[in-house]
Amino acid sequence: MPKPLVKRHDSDGVATLTLNRPEVLNAISADSFRELRAHVDDIVARPDEVGCVVLCGAGRSFCAGADLKAFKNRKPTDSDPTTFNRATMTALASLPQPVIAAVHGHCMTGGLELALTSDIIIAADNTRFADTHQKLGLHAGWGLTQRLPRRIGSAMAKEMMFSGREVLTDEALRIGLVNRVVPLDRLQDEVQALAALIASHPRGVARWVKTVIDKGSEMTLGDGLALEIETNPGRNPDLEARLSKGGF
Repeated sequence: MPKPLVKRHDSDGVATLTLNRPEVLNAISADSFRELRAHVDDIVARPDEVGCVVLCGAGRSFCAGADLKAFKNRKPTDSDPTTFNRATMTALASLPQPVIAAVHGHCMTGGLELALTSDIIIAADNTRFADTHQKLGLHAGWGLTQRLPRRIGSAMAKEMMFSGREVLTDEALRIGLVNRVVPLDRLQDEVQALAALIASHPRGVARWVKTVIDKGSEMTLGDGLALEIETNPGRNPDLEARLSKGGF
């Protein structure tokens, strides 16, 4: 039986998805995308079972980008996987559960696009970020031109994309690309602890918070405030259960 290209492990409401091609720095292939999408679709179908999702990479890097060897070997008659890959990135970014990316080593180009689908990025202190599309004469197709500026601002996103230069963790933290930088040997412990904390809270509230923030970010302040009021469910079952036991 072939090894999974994206491994999944569930524990206490945390679903951990691990890119599993360490021999090529977890370069993402078409098969990787198919496995990733299957996991994402399953997680969407289990909103009350999964409270938080973690993305990480096996071996010495998170993800060095797309599998360029497969791209080079693709025949003109082969189907173009870009539409499916882009839709998979969108599905991952649209998961109702909070998503944390645990990045280390290489987080570049397609790997950076993957990390940007998460709500929170925690980086090991050896992480190197870059977008090398322009160096290679490629056009970003998985959402980078839209997600990177929303994360770090348009001016800094343009600099990263125009230059292709590497951004190390001190700068990544300063410009808001990552939420936190931790020692490499503490990365998984720190990420799993945060994910477990998130998953331990009422999951419907976390889903609501993510939805309102994401939708509200595309609105005026007034419309966003109205959205918060209109979608607020009030006293939900979790709160009712807590109150029935004597409150807080």
